[in-house]
Amino acid sequence: MAQKHSRVTTASTIAIAVASALVLSSCSTPSEAQPGLTDDTIKLGTHQPLTGPAAASYAPISAATAAYFDYVNDQGGIHGRQIEYIVKDDGYNPANTQTVVRELVLEDEVFAIVGGLGTPTHSAVLDFLNDNGVPDLFASSGSAAWNQPEKYPGTFGFQIDYVTEGMVLGQHIKDEFPGAKVCLLGQDDEFGTDVRAGLEKILGSDGLTEVQSYSVSNQDITAQIIALQTAGCEVNVLATITGFTAIAIGTAAQLKYFPQWVSSSSGADYGPLAGYLGDAAPFLLEGLISDNYLPSATETDDKWIQLFQEINEKYNGGAEFTGSVVYGMALGYLVAEALVLAGKQPTREGLITAVQSGEIKGSGLVPLAFSKNDHNGYIGAAITTVKDGVQAATGKRWVRDGDKVVEYDKPPVKLVSGGVPSH
Repeated sequence: MAQKHSRVTTASTIAIAVASALVLSSCSTPSEAQPGLTDDTIKLGTHQPLTGPAAASYAPISAATAAYFDYVNDQGGIHGRQIEYIVKDDGYNPANTQTVVRELVLEDEVFAIVGGLGTPTHSAVLDFLNDNGVPDLFASSGSAAWNQPEKYPGTFGFQIDYVTEGMVLGQHIKDEFPGAKVCLLGQDDEFGTDVRAGLEKILGSDGLTEVQSYSVSNQDITAQIIALQTAGCEVNVLATITGFTAIAIGTAAQLKYFPQWVSSSSGADYGPLAGYLGDAAPFLLEGLISDNYLPSATETDDKWIQLFQEINEKYNGGAEFTGSVVYGMALGYLVAEALVLAGKQPTREGLITAVQSGEIKGSGLVPLAFSKNDHNGYIGAAITTVKDGVQAATGKRWVRDGDKVVEYDKPPVKLVSGGVPSH
């Protein structure tokens, strides 16, 4: 059953306020009454896997977003409005997603959907949201489907798209493991096929020795791991959600098979992985290679991470500080930036225009793509490696340039104004 959640852990809607600032004058005059908007409130909604196979890894995201909004609320609110942030559980099931998103739009009358999570789940509501003119901001998945501005003018991505991610990982493998047998275990949907496409852009159409897939409905992937082992795979790329990353690494260890693991950022968060793998985690995860477009949770010298840790302690009950928490707060910051730019009297159309303006900077290690003709989010990532239990950016940062990736050497976005966006 679909439920309303406030910080993911309760069944009530949270009212939260975000920071006041100046506006884009072109977005400031509504031509008609806007759903979800009053003089004092603005209502946003999201669908999240609070239960089901993806919950353990991703349920903390919306709680962290709510915590970030609570923090900004204490700074005074955006344009005097509070945000009513409604989180509904879809169990990572597309049929449920359709039900809860229809409730959010038709019954709750949200102004926008933000951070809807999952490729198969969010794909199920793309047409509905765009047909109803609902801004669909910062979908939590790297699907290329979010970047179709002509077909879906109201939909925008957030994280690096999976093709580009495959290219970034492929370039690192090509540079650091020349001649190795490279293989792939991927989810049996666009997640897996897009990462494969990216790898093959860099490694060549015959660059993968073996390709295996899995379904989230079946947690036994022993046959797939045996196939990789039998093929002599030396570097295994995982296009897997976090639970299946742990299953893959743990199953291989039981088979006394220890290849180099390279994981998509979507399944490489050290904290949850360590929770799944228990006492063996320090050994099994040492040397795990991944990528990240945001600072990693264990990079405690980073100013954004320091801020997010403080927010987590005060507003999120001191929850385990993981990559999912960083992700949720970074997404919240991006939403707040968009709301600031949308003006004192925002419209749905004006919110979309604000995102397309190119003025949103985010809190990442690489730039965002947003423009009228490009609805992708982050356009690249840094290579990360686990060393002594710390998962940090230790390699080059790469951004996509057509069918190749190039090194990015400009500094990351600096923390300003206490992490409260202004314009």
